[in-house]
Amino acid sequence: MSKFDSNHNAVRPASSKNFRLDHADGKIAGVCGGIAKYFGINPLIVRLVFLVGAVAGFGSFILIYLAIWLLAD
Repeated sequence: MSKFDSNHNAVRPASSKNFRLDHADGKIAGVCGGIAKYFGINPLIVRLVFLVGAVAGFGSFILIYLAIWLLAD
């Protein structure tokens, strides 16, 4: 089976998932909405995890959030 289509473009398997920022459901940058969509969970849960992590982790989750925002599409 070829990994390229007739136009010589790479073909991904149907089961592969890609992470994308969710600008439509996002509150700030779409990071939490994108994570929630990727894992199929409620965005509110992801937002609460980031909030608790930002407070309890002395801001480390803020750096993680910013890194995801800058690195994702």
